[in-house]
Amino acid sequence: MPKRALLAVCAIAATTLLAPPAVAAGPSADQLRRAASCAKQISNGKFSEDSGGARTIPVCSTGSAVHWKSDFDIDCDGQVTAQCNKNTDPWFQPETHWQQSDGKHLNSAALPFIVVPSANSTWNFNNHNITGGTVAAVVYGNRVAYAVVGDSGPVNMIGEGSYKLAQQLGIDPNPKTGGVSGRVVDFILFPGVKASPIEDNRKAVTLGESAANRFVGNG
Repeated sequence: MPKRALLAVCAIAATTLLAPPAVAAGPSADQLRRAASCAKQISNGKFSEDSGGARTIPVCSTGSAVHWKSDFDIDCDGQVTAQCNKNTDPWFQPETHWQQSDGKHLNSAALPFIVVPSANSTWNFNNHNITGGTVAAVVYGNRVAYAVVGDSGPVNMIGEGSYKLAQQLGIDPNPKTGGVSGRVVDFILFPGVKASPIEDNRKAVTLGESAANRFVGNG
């Protein structure tokens, strides 16, 4: 073998040996859906998709996760942005239940987060080691997005996420006309797994993929 070719082969081999191992991604949408089978209902009753609707959605516990399957409504609350403000969202509120590390309210247009019902007699998130920054996997169609618990909402409804989370899932994020109806979105929370600071989505993704793999039995 010519000397130049031999050097090239050696260089490729060295590069291969020194390259870091590939990091396993999280499980597929189908794997997560199958795992979130509602082994046990932990809510005292059920929630509705919309105000005044039938209460058909239980909060469940399966293995290490707390989860529910619902519609997806758009939360555009928090920091004022071009996407989220009183003109784009008739229900806009300039605050979120939890805040960033700098004290500012969350940015719905930039941070993927989910909304939990405010503490109530049907289900109280505080009793299940869930708080601001708790990591969640959200599944819609063939897409999986990782988010944090970032806001709280009405006590009788469930199934809401931020503008940015809707975008990542391929859901229309328009707060007036967007979202999806029907029990077609899985919200899978991992109690005790927390991204800090809450606004660090890269950390939420890393922690979420690891927790999701454990949940489906891949890790």
